[in-house]
Amino acid sequence: MDKSGTNTGNPAVRAVVAVAITAIAAYALFFAATDAAYLWIKAFHIIAVIAWMAGMLYLPRLFVYHSQEKTGSEASETFKIMERRLLRYIINPAMIVTWVLGLWLAWKIFEFRGGWLHGKILLVVLLSGLHGYLSKSVRMFAQDKNTKSTKHWRIVNEIPTVLMILIVILVVVKPF
Repeated sequence: MDKSGTNTGNPAVRAVVAVAITAIAAYALFFAATDAAYLWIKAFHIIAVIAWMAGMLYLPRLFVYHSQEKTGSEASETFKIMERRLLRYIINPAMIVTWVLGLWLAWKIFEFRGGWLHGKILLVVLLSGLHGYLSKSVRMFAQDKNTKSTKHWRIVNEIPTVLMILIVILVVVKPF
């Protein structure tokens, strides 16, 4: 247990368990799921996207506030707990579910065809890259090694919104 009372466990064991669960879920979807499951898969994909985006919109906002706090202060320590839990329990699982279900939809329904789909996948890759950057930033804040300004985090806070708008337009309008 860490000082916040959270069981952090062995990171390698957590990673192996996460990969195993993801592999089993992917296998079940890609090889066992029928076309009749389409509406359920689509619904859970949308739910996962909403959860992922909620976290991706909130985490940089926490960084804005955290970067204004004095290192070691009670508020700073509270932000560390909030950031870690948001990333670990909401953002990471939601991203995994979004990717697995989204790839199933792209493969089974759209056969990876359509310029709009390729554009969407590119933007989701960029969003995933931002996710990685935010994950690293959670670790940097946890170690009191943030070197970025509040202004930087305010700008980063807008990136998920722009990506989300572009993705939704591609999915709904299918302009190409």
